[in-house]
Amino acid sequence: MRKKQFKAESKRLLDLMINSIYTNKEIFLREIISNASDAIDKLAYTALTDDKVGISRDEFAITITRAKDAGILTVSDNGIGMSREEMEENLGTIAKSGSLGFKQAMEKQEDIDIIGQFGVGFYSAFMVASSVTVISKKYGADTAWRWTSDGTDGYTVEEAERDYPGTDVIMTLKADTEEDKFSEFLDEYKLRGLIRKYSDYIRYPIRMEVTKSRKKADSPEDKPEYESYAEEETLNSMVPIWHRNKKDVSQEEYESFYREKFFDYNKPLRTVHFTTEGTVSFKALLYIPGKAPFDFYSKDFKRGLQLYSSGVMIMESCEELLPEHFRFVRGVVDSQDLSLNISREMLQHSRQLTVIARGIEKKIRSELKTMLEKDREEYEKFYAVFGRQLKYGAVADYGAHKDATQDLLLFYSHKQGKLVTLQEYVDAMAEGQEKIYFAPGENTQRLAKLPQVKALENKGYDVLLFGDEVDEFIPQTLMTYSEKAFCNVTTEDLGLQTDEEKKAAEEKAEELKGFLTFVKESLGEQVKEVRLSANLGDAPVCMTPDAGMSFEMEKYMKRVNPEMAFGVGRILELNPEHTAVRALQKAMTEDPLKAKDYAQLLCCQAQLMADLPLEDPIAYTELVCKLMQ
Repeated sequence: MRKKQFKAESKRLLDLMINSIYTNKEIFLREIISNASDAIDKLAYTALTDDKVGISRDEFAITITRAKDAGILTVSDNGIGMSREEMEENLGTIAKSGSLGFKQAMEKQEDIDIIGQFGVGFYSAFMVASSVTVISKKYGADTAWRWTSDGTDGYTVEEAERDYPGTDVIMTLKADTEEDKFSEFLDEYKLRGLIRKYSDYIRYPIRMEVTKSRKKADSPEDKPEYESYAEEETLNSMVPIWHRNKKDVSQEEYESFYREKFFDYNKPLRTVHFTTEGTVSFKALLYIPGKAPFDFYSKDFKRGLQLYSSGVMIMESCEELLPEHFRFVRGVVDSQDLSLNISREMLQHSRQLTVIARGIEKKIRSELKTMLEKDREEYEKFYAVFGRQLKYGAVADYGAHKDATQDLLLFYSHKQGKLVTLQEYVDAMAEGQEKIYFAPGENTQRLAKLPQVKALENKGYDVLLFGDEVDEFIPQTLMTYSEKAFCNVTTEDLGLQTDEEKKAAEEKAEELKGFLTFVKESLGEQVKEVRLSANLGDAPVCMTPDAGMSFEMEKYMKRVNPEMAFGVGRILELNPEHTAVRALQKAMTEDPLKAKDYAQLLCCQAQLMADLPLEDPIAYTELVCKLMQ
């Protein structure tokens, strides 16, 4: 019998596949089972118009047989089968379209699973098998055919015996090595797991003979004895929960699926089950978790949804389906419209995935918006867990996604004493207020006592207290909201003075020019400037940053990139109407040495109010004690 050679580019791709190291060899079983399901589909379709098929839909099945001693794994189906010509056409060429370019692309990337998609199908068996035999009988044909190959020296095709239409894929597994235990693919537990993982929703039963235990009939009750027996069992559930009508699925079933699929024992906050029809049709079952995984805010966390095609999982975590700002969502997406006979690299950037991703983002945003408007208590629970991620999403990529997230953000309102949206803040603005005021820091209770916040409070204006380090980036990204500009109360002019008041303040500053110079000289390099302020309310003093960066931003930069960080200039602002400042003025003429101590004391107080560290806390303590004597 003459051995036939593989076509040239198929041979080169097969060599690459067999002789390279892949971490996902288990994918072979999914490919073989998917081919079997396709073959049954074809015969089931034929049976609709051909009464001679002689098999009902309930009889279609895929059978897995193990011969552990011989190291042989067989996958059989009773589908349409193949003729000799179809065998040579289907099994003699790998990924007919573009396979050479696919191979060349893979050679440039070491950490790529080229089998992790449906482009090479049947030949994935050679990752685990030293030889593969395919026996197939075409529906309506009298003769069966046997195709045999070791994946290296071509293949042979000869006549064979098979009683009914269908195909057997018989894989002789490779010998175990230190790195790879191929024999595990004959273990019942391993096969169960692979079928549940990749092929659980194949529409036909996948059956395998499994070992079970029962008590012997004549076994005594006090010391029961057990015996093992073999029984054929269906290993897949066949009907995906997301293919069922929403009205037919209970909340308990949704939650059970979530716990089992995503290994989370907490109930999800929301379940989103929907179908989209259009140029790209898909079904999706999404969950908004109640708690964040322990590694959620770490670089190790992998976002993405499980991607299926007609019930067959093709990617366990497809990042392209889920935008970064909604990375907390878990779930599955199933579409028949995916272009699968292409490399994974191309699949991830395909037009179909882009369309699906947009639909999913829109649905998630709609669900969160509904929760925010209709169930505020539940939304605030969600926000306590994942609100920071929405904020990161708003500022990421220079604000490219701000429209999807800005209306979902919540901030603490000093005036209202609760979390509010930006729209709720704007709607409640006092008459005459033109800016969205915010104060950034680590502690909202401390921020509420800032002199600037008190001054705004006296005007009836609200201030958003920003407690997360990402918060300060949001106004920089949004610039405005509802045509209102943002104003950082610790760095910017609050805009509370009239033109007359500004003129009077300028005249006061000129009048006290000598006093301000004295204070600056007393403090030396501790401050860049000393000036008067009308934003302090009842407070004597405050410390503000020089233009360009806030103190909170300075702290952040020192923490994330100490080598590139730099200090921002300190500006000491004085309230000329406060008794402490007037005492300093008086001391300047009566006791200059004491006046310098007063200046140092006020400077330290301003630093503490701004949550800035004192360079010498002991010296500050000694100064306080000295002035008390």
